[in-house]
Amino acid sequence: MENSYCTLSDSSEGSYREKGSKFYAFAYPVVSEEEVQARLDELRKKFYDARHHCYAFILKPQEGQEETYRASDDGEPSHTAGNPILGQIRSHQLLDVLIVVVRYFGGTKLGVPGLIQAYKTAAADAIANNSITKKYVEQSITIEFEYAATAGVTRIIDQYSLTILEQAFGETCQYQLSVRLRDYPNMLSLLSDLEQVTVKH
Repeated sequence: MENSYCTLSDSSEGSYREKGSKFYAFAYPVVSEEEVQARLDELRKKFYDARHHCYAFILKPQEGQEETYRASDDGEPSHTAGNPILGQIRSHQLLDVLIVVVRYFGGTKLGVPGLIQAYKTAAADAIANNSITKKYVEQSITIEFEYAATAGVTRIIDQYSLTILEQAFGETCQYQLSVRLRDYPNMLSLLSDLEQVTVKH
């Protein structure tokens, strides 16, 4: 996968109305299918009286795997809701994004073209009301080191703005660090060259 990708900065909302039907769109940055499910459960509970809760999401690929994505029509005619929402995520080249469109039926059927337009427009509005940010793909690395090596380890952490995910202190120190994918080979070499430091990956 590429070293960087685009996603949404925060949660946002959008809307669209057509012939009495109301379409409320909700866009979120997400990192897992568990988070997707939690957001869906939250919206289904909040908008329990809505006719449909249609959605699409794309999660960035994990190492050696393809991206994870899904589109749900939630009872609407096939490919009239989930796919138009998914299309908006793809057209903006976003990853780690979920968009849910909640529909309240207005009594007049919109037909296939009308539904596609409605879900597409609502999803696009939610994206337009958000901001797109670039993030970097990161990989974790675990190191164990003697206390005497702390200054050298800290210098590398500061130089490359590494994130300490976990740390443990005992007879030795152990850090789990998050490293940008592009910096990983260089980081591996720098840490391996330090005395009293063991790289455990």
